[in-house]
Amino acid sequence: MKKQVILLMTDTTRKDMLGCYGNSDMYTPNLDRLAAGGIRYENAYTCQPVCGPARSAIFTGTFPHTNGMVSNSVAMGANAKTIGQHLNRHQIPCGYIGKWHLDGGDYFGFGICPEGWEPEYWYDMKCYLEELSPKDRIRSRNPTTAYEPDFDQGFTYAHRCSDRALRFLEQYQDQDFFLTVSYDEPHGPSLCPEPYRSMYDGFSFEDHPGFHDDLGDKPKMQQLWAGENRNSDPEKLRGPSKELSLFLGCNSFVDYEIGRVLEKVERQFPDALVIYTSDHGDMLGSHKMFSKNAAAYREVANVPLIIRGGAVGSVVDFPASHIDLAPTILEYFGLPIPKNLEGKSMLTQIRDPSVRINDEVYTEFTRYEVDHDGFGGLQIMRAIITDQYKLVVHLLDKDELYDGKKDPYELCNRIEDKEYGEIRNQLHDKLLDHMNKTRDLYRGYQWKVRPWRKDMAENWDNEGFTRQKEEDGWEPRQLDYDTGLPMESAVRRKK
Repeated sequence: MKKQVILLMTDTTRKDMLGCYGNSDMYTPNLDRLAAGGIRYENAYTCQPVCGPARSAIFTGTFPHTNGMVSNSVAMGANAKTIGQHLNRHQIPCGYIGKWHLDGGDYFGFGICPEGWEPEYWYDMKCYLEELSPKDRIRSRNPTTAYEPDFDQGFTYAHRCSDRALRFLEQYQDQDFFLTVSYDEPHGPSLCPEPYRSMYDGFSFEDHPGFHDDLGDKPKMQQLWAGENRNSDPEKLRGPSKELSLFLGCNSFVDYEIGRVLEKVERQFPDALVIYTSDHGDMLGSHKMFSKNAAAYREVANVPLIIRGGAVGSVVDFPASHIDLAPTILEYFGLPIPKNLEGKSMLTQIRDPSVRINDEVYTEFTRYEVDHDGFGGLQIMRAIITDQYKLVVHLLDKDELYDGKKDPYELCNRIEDKEYGEIRNQLHDKLLDHMNKTRDLYRGYQWKVRPWRKDMAENWDNEGFTRQKEEDGWEPRQLDYDTGLPMESAVRRKK
């Protein structure tokens, strides 16, 4: 049987923007159908809730702090290898169509196909802009363009991405392949034609406690992020607004474009592994904030994840992570998983949803965007999430602990609550261990010695180990600092 994988991505899609996640107000029939024929993950998390770093984890199988893309507009390290490079090394053609955001350039990218991907189908946002006249480039970045009388789907990036995806599928239908279709939509400017652009006119989210969070016991950065919205009427935060209407309309429009691809996949590739996810979500007024930043709230970090190609009509509540997608794809193709990948294959769970892969997953934040002075600047965060609890450590700010069973809207920060001291410290120990195991370049005593953790020793040596990079098959084995010979153990005590 041929091994064929199609990864579909959107940008800034929250879980509750898909009907299959329980919001009947959202019109997403194609993704809902995909979920009905596969597995829907309820507790899947991005590795960093901002565009570039989130993608870096998906396509390298390493966390942003490992691959070097700790912020938008910072390129991955030259030794970070993508899933395209791993597969192409084994003569498996890989197509990447859509937003890339991993080359360290601006929002649109460089328009240059990286190693591992088929140049004929490379189509990042720079390629799209180069198809447009200067006037149309400006139109493509202006939300009001969607309201022009003659605006149609052919102008949109999403439509042109789908067209190329259909051509790729036609060309490679008789062989193994990996295809990524990475839509920028519904991310602003959220251009979409009728009937989508007016579909949500007058829409407001239903009221819930998240809109009433006063942020009183939350990090200072969140209070600054909310700004004047801290005093806003929750009714105003929920909508309606022209911006929300267009954003949600574009969300339904990109579902339509995904449907164009899925229709062909269902007809000609019934045995393919199909994965859908989003890079991150958007606060959309919850907790008095909009957009995304250094937070682990469900609205921005808990992403939709749907996989078709195994069990049918199943829901997985266990924690899941984008970090596991690369090893899953490699195992699906029957290839070895390099030691330096930091996730686990989900393939057994895809076939049997009762299998637990993770007891906990991790997300992080370092900086939003190096080209801008805004967005809070340096905001270093590391978080651990289990079935019930979420510990969020902000290196330069107040930490957070939530009990998701008792407090699903994440309103009550339990970080100083003695009742939760034991579970908090257990999570903290696991988080520190994760930072060590993944060679987090930002690790240090400051993560250990928190105001609420009185039993941690303060020392300059931290754990006292040398942690070299594991052999990955691409580079020569690293040499031991003390001997100059090939290292025998990647983790060892310093002499």
